[in-house]
Amino acid sequence: MTAATRLSNAALSRLPSAVARPRYDRAALRTGIVHLGLGAFHRAHQAVYTEAAIAAGDPRWGILGASLRAADTRDALAPQDGLYTVCVRDAGGERCAVIGALRGVVVAPEDPQALVAAMAAPDVRIVSLTVTEKGYCHDPARGELRADHPDIVHDLAHPDRPRSAPGFIVAALARRRAAGLPPFTVLTCDNLPANGETARRVVAAFARLRDADLGRYVEGEVAFPSTMVDRIVPATTDEDRAKIAAALGVADAWPVMTEPFTQWVVEDRFPHGRPDWRGVEFTQNVAPYEAMKLRLLNGAHSSIAYLGCLAGWQTVSSAMADPDLARFVRALMDEEVTPTLTAPPGFDVEGYKRALIDRFRNPALKHRTAQIAMDGTQKLPQRLLGPIRDRLAQGAPIACLALGVAAWMRYAAGVGENGERFEVKDPLAAELARRGAAAAGGPAALTASFLEMTSVFGEELPRDGRFRAAVDAALAALTQRGARATLAAM
Repeated sequence: MTAATRLSNAALSRLPSAVARPRYDRAALRTGIVHLGLGAFHRAHQAVYTEAAIAAGDPRWGILGASLRAADTRDALAPQDGLYTVCVRDAGGERCAVIGALRGVVVAPEDPQALVAAMAAPDVRIVSLTVTEKGYCHDPARGELRADHPDIVHDLAHPDRPRSAPGFIVAALARRRAAGLPPFTVLTCDNLPANGETARRVVAAFARLRDADLGRYVEGEVAFPSTMVDRIVPATTDEDRAKIAAALGVADAWPVMTEPFTQWVVEDRFPHGRPDWRGVEFTQNVAPYEAMKLRLLNGAHSSIAYLGCLAGWQTVSSAMADPDLARFVRALMDEEVTPTLTAPPGFDVEGYKRALIDRFRNPALKHRTAQIAMDGTQKLPQRLLGPIRDRLAQGAPIACLALGVAAWMRYAAGVGENGERFEVKDPLAAELARRGAAAAGGPAALTASFLEMTSVFGEELPRDGRFRAAVDAALAALTQRGARATLAAM
């Protein structure tokens, strides 16, 4: 791939007229946002909203992206001057736009101090995050920092060379405080319950471990607004890259594919300013929006993913083409999840659920079930276990939710219905493999073994006989009959 054939500032004028592109002076951009965890979701969601704010005439909000692990995103986007394509896909076709808000990408492990310095720069008003649930180094069942997490142990021993998101945030806040600069706002965009409060609790706990006074400063002076983010963004494939190159006439090493739907609900708490994000719903109470998204979209997505992986459905749309699974998803939403929700005033819950079903069925996205299935130990508490606790408190049935949990257990054991072993991608993969092997495939033994994982299930839920019985029954059905037959029987 040569410079002449690569997306870049110089190539913008040669793009087809149908392709939207930056019309502002990118050289005039200043870095107002540092984003930790520069993955596809951020580039298809928050960066798109920020692009519109910049295009409306405010150059203060350029984004510096930071990869906390690997260099692949930097290596793909640096030769493109930070430009990349967002391709919106549905049954009606594709629409491409080139995004210019990204001023650069840094790779944290290569030079941690450079990232800390960038976050401490006076122009930076917001540090945002999409580091996934596991990036907070916390116990997902309790929402508390894990002081024994290897990255946290490292960052406490080497505060000038952090590895974790909490470590970088606290190092930069400490430097700003010492320089007499106001703190930036920490804007988490990850799928955590009460994500702003969870981020505050985790970051403040880490700061206290460094220094008690610094911990008080973080708790008292730093804003952590809560958010709800919603857009489906599958992993980019080589086929996607080829299609984008054909549409643009130049190659884009890392475009992002997404759906037309996008939603962002934000607690409007930015003491030192924010972009004029158009289309964002600003509110003082994100919680009901968050619960609906986590439980209806994410809970259904995870259930589809684990059942799909077991049954051999490689994408969400192919799984949703099966009438038995589609009926299960609708029953999960209508009968077991919706009664646990309190809708925001004026919000059309039924319309939202109908839209979710349509989004899941979008054949153009090819959202892989294996991608959604990753990191289940970090996702299960908020997506499925939260509504299960509420249903049990109501004395209500949990058959659909329990099947989602059982499908995760069957999947997490690492052995498919055909007996073939596969890799389970999870921060606790080694423990899952050990527990799965010890259970030797027996459903009751597997349930008992996995329910001992208090970091996932907590202390009380495994002791609830109704929960254990429902999961035992669902796991026995999956083991004896398989996912497809179990869904047909339901």
